[in-house]
Amino acid sequence: MTDSLSIIIPARNEADTLGPLVSDLANRFPAAEILVVNDGSTDHTAEVLAGLPCDVITNPYSMGNGAAIKRGVRAARGGVLAFIDGDGQHTATELHKVLEMFHSGDYDMVVGARAPADHASTWRRLANGFFNRLAGWMTERPVLDLTSGLRVARAKRFREFLHLLPNGFSYPTTSTMAFFRSGYTVGYQTVSVGRRVDTSESHIRPFNDGMRFVIIILRIGSLYSPLKLFLPISAGLFVCASLLYGYTFFDSGRFTNMSALLYTTSLLTFLIGVVSEQITALTFARRSRD
Repeated sequence: MTDSLSIIIPARNEADTLGPLVSDLANRFPAAEILVVNDGSTDHTAEVLAGLPCDVITNPYSMGNGAAIKRGVRAARGGVLAFIDGDGQHTATELHKVLEMFHSGDYDMVVGARAPADHASTWRRLANGFFNRLAGWMTERPVLDLTSGLRVARAKRFREFLHLLPNGFSYPTTSTMAFFRSGYTVGYQTVSVGRRVDTSESHIRPFNDGMRFVIIILRIGSLYSPLKLFLPISAGLFVCASLLYGYTFFDSGRFTNMSALLYTTSLLTFLIGVVSEQITALTFARRSRD
Protein backbone atom coordinates (compact mmCIF):
# COMPACT_ATOMS: atom_id res chain seq x y z
CA MET A 1 0.00 0.00 0.00
CA THR A 2 1.31 3.43 -0.90
CA ASP A 3 0.35 4.91 2.50
CA SER A 4 1.85 2.07 4.57
CA LEU A 5 4.52 3.10 7.05
CA SER A 6 8.09 1.86 7.35
CA ILE A 7 10.11 2.99 10.37
CA ILE A 8 13.87 2.92 9.88
CA ILE A 9 16.22 2.98 12.88
CA PRO A 10 20.00 3.17 12.33
CA ALA A 11 21.74 1.64 15.34
CA ARG A 12 25.32 1.19 16.42
CA ASN A 13 25.98 0.02 19.97
CA GLU A 14 22.49 1.01 21.12
CA ALA A 15 21.69 -2.14 23.13
CA ASP A 16 20.57 -0.16 26.18
CA THR A 17 17.96 1.93 24.34
CA LEU A 18 16.66 -0.18 21.45
CA GLY A 19 14.47 -2.48 23.52
CA PRO A 20 12.16 0.18 24.98
CA LEU A 21 12.14 2.18 21.73
CA VAL A 22 11.21 -0.69 19.40
CA SER A 23 8.60 -2.04 21.81
CA ASP A 24 7.04 1.41 22.14
CA LEU A 25 7.01 1.87 18.36
CA ALA A 26 5.42 -1.56 17.84
CA ASN A 27 2.67 -0.74 20.34
CA ARG A 28 2.01 2.73 18.93
CA PHE A 29 2.19 1.70 15.24
CA PRO A 30 1.13 -1.97 15.09
CA ALA A 31 0.68 -1.96 11.30
CA ALA A 32 4.07 -0.38 10.58
CA GLU A 33 7.12 -2.16 9.27
CA ILE A 34 9.99 -1.57 11.72
CA LEU A 35 13.48 -1.93 10.27
CA VAL A 36 16.55 -1.71 12.48
CA VAL A 37 19.89 -1.45 10.68
CA ASN A 38 22.57 -2.82 12.99
CA ASP A 39 25.62 -0.93 11.79
CA GLY A 40 28.41 -3.26 12.89
CA SER A 41 27.66 -3.00 16.61
CA THR A 42 30.32 -4.41 18.93
CA ASP A 43 28.12 -4.65 22.04
CA HIS A 44 25.14 -6.99 22.54
CA THR A 45 22.83 -5.04 20.21
CA ALA A 46 22.36 -8.14 18.01
CA GLU A 47 21.17 -10.22 20.99
CA VAL A 48 18.73 -7.51 22.05
CA LEU A 49 17.30 -7.20 18.55
CA ALA A 50 16.73 -10.94 18.27
CA GLY A 51 13.90 -10.71 20.77
CA LEU A 52 12.21 -7.57 19.45
CA PRO A 53 9.24 -7.20 17.03
CA CYS A 54 11.25 -5.79 14.13
CA ASP A 55 13.15 -6.76 11.01
CA VAL A 56 16.91 -6.52 11.31
CA ILE A 57 19.47 -5.63 8.66
CA THR A 58 23.02 -6.30 9.81
CA ASN A 59 26.10 -4.61 8.43
CA PRO A 60 29.18 -6.83 8.86
CA TYR A 61 31.17 -3.75 9.86
CA SER A 62 30.34 -0.13 10.62
CA MET A 63 29.51 1.61 7.33
CA GLY A 64 28.29 4.88 8.80
CA ASN A 65 24.94 6.38 9.71
CA GLY A 66 24.15 7.45 6.14
CA ALA A 67 24.93 4.00 4.75
CA ALA A 68 22.64 2.44 7.37
CA ILE A 69 19.85 4.78 6.33
CA LYS A 70 20.34 3.89 2.66
CA ARG A 71 20.23 0.16 3.36
CA GLY A 72 17.05 0.62 5.36
CA VAL A 73 15.40 2.71 2.64
CA ARG A 74 16.23 0.13 -0.04
CA ALA A 75 14.69 -2.64 2.05
CA ALA A 76 11.61 -0.71 3.18
CA ARG A 77 8.27 -1.63 1.61
CA GLY A 78 6.14 1.28 2.86
CA GLY A 79 5.10 4.29 0.85
CA VAL A 80 5.91 6.55 3.82
CA LEU A 81 9.30 6.39 5.52
CA ALA A 82 9.90 7.44 9.12
CA PHE A 83 13.44 7.88 10.43
CA ILE A 84 14.20 7.83 14.14
CA ASP A 85 17.50 7.59 16.00
CA GLY A 86 18.04 4.64 18.31
CA ASP A 87 20.13 6.46 20.92
CA GLY A 88 17.34 7.35 23.32
CA GLN A 89 16.67 10.90 22.15
CA HIS A 90 13.44 10.21 20.26
CA THR A 91 10.25 8.45 21.31
CA ALA A 92 7.20 6.99 19.60
CA THR A 93 5.13 9.88 20.98
CA GLU A 94 7.29 12.46 19.23
CA LEU A 95 7.24 10.45 16.00
CA HIS A 96 3.44 10.39 16.22
CA LYS A 97 3.44 14.21 16.34
CA VAL A 98 5.55 14.37 13.19
CA LEU A 99 3.32 11.83 11.42
CA GLU A 100 0.19 13.77 12.36
CA MET A 101 1.57 16.91 10.73
CA PHE A 102 2.73 14.92 7.70
CA HIS A 103 -0.74 13.45 7.09
CA SER A 104 -2.63 16.64 7.90
CA GLY A 105 -0.87 18.73 5.25
CA ASP A 106 0.42 18.30 1.72
CA TYR A 107 4.02 17.67 2.73
CA ASP A 108 6.71 15.61 1.06
CA MET A 109 8.79 15.62 4.25
CA VAL A 110 8.24 16.73 7.84
CA VAL A 111 11.18 17.13 10.21
CA GLY A 112 11.04 16.97 13.99
CA ALA A 113 12.59 20.29 15.03
CA ARG A 114 14.40 20.44 18.37
CA ALA A 115 14.47 23.48 20.60
CA PRO A 116 17.96 25.06 20.86
CA ALA A 117 18.22 24.01 24.51
CA ASP A 118 17.74 20.35 23.53
CA HIS A 119 21.04 20.12 21.67
CA ALA A 120 23.74 18.06 23.32
CA SER A 121 26.17 20.89 24.04
CA THR A 122 26.81 24.58 23.54
CA TRP A 123 29.17 23.73 20.67
CA ARG A 124 26.54 21.73 18.83
CA ARG A 125 23.87 24.32 19.57
CA LEU A 126 26.00 27.07 18.01
CA ALA A 127 27.01 24.88 15.06
CA ASN A 128 23.43 23.79 14.32
CA GLY A 129 22.21 27.37 14.61
CA PHE A 130 24.81 28.42 12.06
CA PHE A 131 23.79 25.55 9.77
CA ASN A 132 20.14 26.50 10.01
CA ARG A 133 20.86 30.11 9.04
CA LEU A 134 23.15 29.03 6.20
CA ALA A 135 20.55 26.63 4.80
CA GLY A 136 17.80 29.21 5.17
CA TRP A 137 19.88 31.74 3.24
CA MET A 138 20.61 29.27 0.46
CA THR A 139 17.07 27.95 0.13
CA GLU A 140 15.31 31.24 0.92
CA ARG A 141 13.09 29.27 3.27
CA PRO A 142 13.17 29.14 7.09
CA VAL A 143 15.05 26.09 8.34
CA LEU A 144 14.35 25.23 11.97
CA ASP A 145 16.51 22.11 12.34
CA LEU A 146 18.82 21.00 9.56
CA THR A 147 20.41 18.05 11.35
CA SER A 148 17.48 16.36 13.11
CA GLY A 149 17.39 12.58 12.73
CA LEU A 150 13.63 12.43 13.36
CA ARG A 151 11.75 12.90 10.08
CA VAL A 152 8.98 11.45 7.89
CA ALA A 153 9.10 11.49 4.08
CA ARG A 154 7.37 10.06 1.06
CA ALA A 155 9.39 7.02 -0.01
CA LYS A 156 9.23 7.86 -3.71
CA ARG A 157 10.61 11.34 -3.11
CA PHE A 158 13.31 10.25 -0.68
CA ARG A 159 14.64 7.53 -2.97
CA GLU A 160 15.34 10.12 -5.66
CA PHE A 161 18.26 11.36 -3.57
CA LEU A 162 19.79 8.15 -2.23
CA HIS A 163 22.79 8.59 -4.53
CA LEU A 164 23.47 12.00 -2.96
CA LEU A 165 23.43 10.86 0.66
CA PRO A 166 26.86 10.42 2.27
CA ASN A 167 27.68 7.13 3.94
CA GLY A 168 28.73 8.83 7.14
CA PHE A 169 27.90 12.20 8.55
CA SER A 170 25.07 14.58 7.54
CA TYR A 171 22.39 12.54 5.79
CA PRO A 172 19.71 14.82 7.39
CA THR A 173 21.45 17.93 6.03
CA THR A 174 21.77 16.51 2.53
CA SER A 175 18.21 15.19 2.33
CA THR A 176 16.70 18.45 3.59
CA MET A 177 18.65 20.56 1.10
CA ALA A 178 17.82 18.16 -1.73
CA PHE A 179 14.08 18.40 -1.01
CA PHE A 180 14.23 22.18 -0.92
CA ARG A 181 16.31 22.36 -4.10
CA SER A 182 13.84 20.13 -5.96
CA GLY A 183 10.82 22.20 -4.96
CA TYR A 184 9.34 19.57 -2.64
CA THR A 185 7.39 20.67 0.42
CA VAL A 186 9.14 20.50 3.79
CA GLY A 187 7.49 21.18 7.14
CA TYR A 188 8.73 21.34 10.73
CA GLN A 189 7.04 19.97 13.83
CA THR A 190 8.44 21.02 17.20
CA VAL A 191 9.42 17.98 19.28
CA SER A 192 11.02 17.28 22.63
CA VAL A 193 14.11 15.10 22.78
CA GLY A 194 15.77 13.25 25.62
CA ARG A 195 19.42 13.20 26.50
CA ARG A 196 21.44 10.93 24.26
CA VAL A 197 22.61 7.75 25.96
CA ASP A 198 26.38 7.81 25.56
CA THR A 199 27.43 4.29 24.59
CA SER A 200 31.04 4.81 23.58
CA GLU A 201 33.65 7.43 22.96
CA SER A 202 31.11 9.96 21.75
CA HIS A 203 32.83 13.17 22.81
CA ILE A 204 32.88 16.54 21.13
CA ARG A 205 36.07 17.13 19.14
CA PRO A 206 36.04 20.80 18.18
CA PHE A 207 38.71 20.61 15.48
CA ASN A 208 37.50 17.43 13.78
CA ASP A 209 33.83 18.38 14.04
CA GLY A 210 34.63 21.91 12.87
CA MET A 211 36.38 20.58 9.77
CA ARG A 212 33.42 18.33 9.01
CA PHE A 213 31.11 21.31 9.33
CA VAL A 214 33.24 23.30 6.85
CA ILE A 215 33.16 20.39 4.38
CA ILE A 216 29.37 20.20 4.67
CA ILE A 217 29.06 23.93 4.06
CA LEU A 218 31.14 23.68 0.89
CA ARG A 219 29.27 20.58 -0.23
CA ILE A 220 25.88 22.17 0.28
CA GLY A 221 26.92 25.35 -1.50
CA SER A 222 28.51 23.71 -4.51
CA LEU A 223 25.81 21.07 -4.98
CA TYR A 224 22.55 22.92 -4.35
CA SER A 225 23.09 26.68 -4.67
CA PRO A 226 26.46 27.32 -6.33
CA LEU A 227 26.00 31.04 -6.92
CA LYS A 228 25.03 31.54 -3.29
CA LEU A 229 28.50 30.25 -2.46
CA PHE A 230 30.64 31.57 -5.32
CA LEU A 231 29.12 35.05 -5.67
CA PRO A 232 30.10 36.30 -2.18
CA ILE A 233 33.61 34.91 -2.67
CA SER A 234 33.86 36.62 -6.03
CA ALA A 235 32.58 39.89 -4.58
CA GLY A 236 35.05 39.67 -1.69
CA LEU A 237 37.96 39.16 -4.06
CA PHE A 238 36.78 42.07 -6.20
CA VAL A 239 36.63 44.36 -3.16
CA CYS A 240 40.10 43.27 -2.04
CA ALA A 241 41.48 43.89 -5.53
CA SER A 242 39.90 47.35 -5.66
CA LEU A 243 41.20 48.31 -2.21
CA LEU A 244 44.69 47.14 -3.09
CA TYR A 245 44.60 48.95 -6.43
CA GLY A 246 43.42 52.15 -4.77
CA TYR A 247 46.22 51.95 -2.21
CA THR A 248 48.99 51.28 -4.73
CA PHE A 249 47.65 53.90 -7.19
CA PHE A 250 47.60 56.71 -4.65
CA ASP A 251 50.81 55.58 -2.99
CA SER A 252 52.98 55.00 -6.06
CA GLY A 253 50.76 55.39 -9.14
CA ARG A 254 51.00 51.70 -10.00
CA PHE A 255 48.65 48.87 -10.89
CA THR A 256 50.31 45.83 -9.35
CA ASN A 257 50.37 42.21 -10.42
CA MET A 258 48.60 41.26 -7.20
CA SER A 259 45.65 43.51 -8.03
CA ALA A 260 45.47 41.98 -11.51
CA LEU A 261 45.57 38.48 -9.99
CA LEU A 262 42.77 39.30 -7.54
CA TYR A 263 40.58 40.80 -10.29
CA THR A 264 41.18 37.77 -12.51
CA THR A 265 40.46 35.35 -9.68
CA SER A 266 37.26 37.24 -8.87
CA LEU A 267 36.07 36.97 -12.47
CA LEU A 268 36.96 33.27 -12.73
CA THR A 269 35.18 32.50 -9.44
CA PHE A 270 32.05 34.23 -10.69
CA LEU A 271 32.14 32.33 -13.99
CA ILE A 272 32.66 29.02 -12.19
CA GLY A 273 29.59 29.80 -10.09
CA VAL A 274 27.51 30.56 -13.19
CA VAL A 275 28.55 27.31 -14.88
CA SER A 276 27.97 25.33 -11.67
CA GLU A 277 24.49 26.83 -11.34
CA GLN A 278 23.60 25.69 -14.86
CA ILE A 279 24.94 22.19 -14.23
CA THR A 280 22.96 21.95 -10.98
CA ALA A 281 19.76 23.09 -12.71
CA LEU A 282 20.22 20.54 -15.50
CA THR A 283 20.98 17.76 -13.02
CA PHE A 284 17.85 18.35 -10.95
CA ALA A 285 15.73 18.83 -14.07
CA ARG A 286 16.89 15.44 -15.36
CA ARG A 287 16.13 13.82 -12.01
CA SER A 288 12.60 15.24 -12.02
CA ARG A 289 11.94 13.86 -15.53
CA ASP A 290 13.18 10.42 -14.47
